[in-house]
Amino acid sequence: MSAALLAGMLAIVPGAAPAVEQTDLIVFDVVLKGIRAGRLTLTGTVEGTHYSANGTLESAGLIRLVRKVKYVAESEGTTKNGRYTPSYYSEVADTGKRVSESTMEYRAGVPQVKVYNPPREPQQTDVKPETQGGTVDPLTALYATLRDVPVAEACTLEVQMFDGKRRSQITLSKPVVADDGIVCAGEYRRLAGFSENEMADKVAFPFRLYYVPVGDGRMRVNLIETDTTFGVGSLRRR
Repeated sequence: MSAALLAGMLAIVPGAAPAVEQTDLIVFDVVLKGIRAGRLTLTGTVEGTHYSANGTLESAGLIRLVRKVKYVAESEGTTKNGRYTPSYYSEVADTGKRVSESTMEYRAGVPQVKVYNPPREPQQTDVKPETQGGTVDPLTALYATLRDVPVAEACTLEVQMFDGKRRSQITLSKPVVADDGIVCAGEYRRLAGFSENEMADKVAFPFRLYYVPVGDGRMRVNLIETDTTFGVGSLRRR
C-alpha cells in the first residue's frame, strides 16, 4: 500500500491522526576559508498536507569569540505537489549589535506583516506585502532547499521568498551525476526591495549543491559550496 493511499484512508477515518510522511533533522557547519564560522540546525515535519519547520543559525568556533550571532525562526503551512503555502512565520535575529524580530501571517497565500521591530522608516524600494501572493518565507525556502527529496525531485527547485521587505529567488537546476550522487547548479537572486547599491554590487549568487543517496530512492543534501570575496564558503553536513 502506498503512503499516499494510506494517508488518504486515514483522512476519512474519524479521529485518525495524519500520517507523518517525512521528518528531517538537518545540521550543517558553516565554513569560510576552511574555518568553522557557524552552525545551521533545521528540523522539519510533513504530516499529510501540513508542514512545520524550526531553524537556528548561530556563530561558532573562533568567530563566536569575536561576535555572537544568532537567528531563530519557525514557520508552518501546507504543501502539495512540491508547492509550499505558508500560514505563519516568525524570526528573531541577534547580530551581536542589534536585535530584531518579525512575524508574518498569510491569507490565501498573501503575506501580512504583523510585527517588524525595531520599526524602520519606509524605503522607496520596499516591496508591498499585498503584492507578494505565492511567495514563501525565508525558513520555508530553506527547508524546501535542504530537505530530503525523491531522486526525481533533485535539482528541480524554484521558489520565490519574501522577508517582509524584499523579494528574492532560489533555483536548483542542471543535475549532473557525480560518483554516486548528484550535483546541482544553484542560484540565489535578488529580485526586488533591495537598495540601488545592493543591486549594483551583485544580483545573482551562484552556488553548487551536492546530493548523496540515503536509500529508498531518496537524496540528501550533503554539501553546498559558493565563491565569496573571502574565498570558498560552504555548508557541510554534520
